[in-house]
Amino acid sequence: MAEASNAEAGGGCAERAPERPSAESAPPGPAISRMKLLDTTVDTFLEKLVAAGSFQRFSDCYKPFHQLQPEMTRRLHDRFIAQLRTSVREEVAEIKAEGNLEAVLSTLDAIVEEGKAREEPAWRPSGVPEKDMRRQLEALRLQGQARWQAWQAVHRGQEELAAVLRGPE
Repeated sequence: MAEASNAEAGGGCAERAPERPSAESAPPGPAISRMKLLDTTVDTFLEKLVAAGSFQRFSDCYKPFHQLQPEMTRRLHDRFIAQLRTSVREEVAEIKAEGNLEAVLSTLDAIVEEGKAREEPAWRPSGVPEKDMRRQLEALRLQGQARWQAWQAVHRGQEELAAVLRGPE
């Protein structure tokens, strides 16, 4: 019974998920690139993971071994933490490389910056595909009509120019 309450209090080997960094904890000011934000998030995650795997918790999990060889337990913990950091960083680097995340996130940053200059709101689907298609078809019809009128104006201008160049008949 005492062991169960000890584990609930955080003293045992009970596993707890690390807390997620909140968006509110991001510093205000100039926009931070998504790549830097990802790196910061990974670093924060690692620090919280390392804190959750403190030496005290580690030694509590291996109490009999720790009582016999405390120095060895400390070295094992240090090696475990170092390997954990290395493994997580390598895995994140591999994910970044496989997904070409740096280029993708840079492109996303550019799209966001480009969108800030827009004054009209971005188009959102209504949830009714037929209505959305009618709206898009109408926009295409109007665009085509405008191009046709522009072409006709250019064509009339060319005919008038040709008539002037031919001279009086």
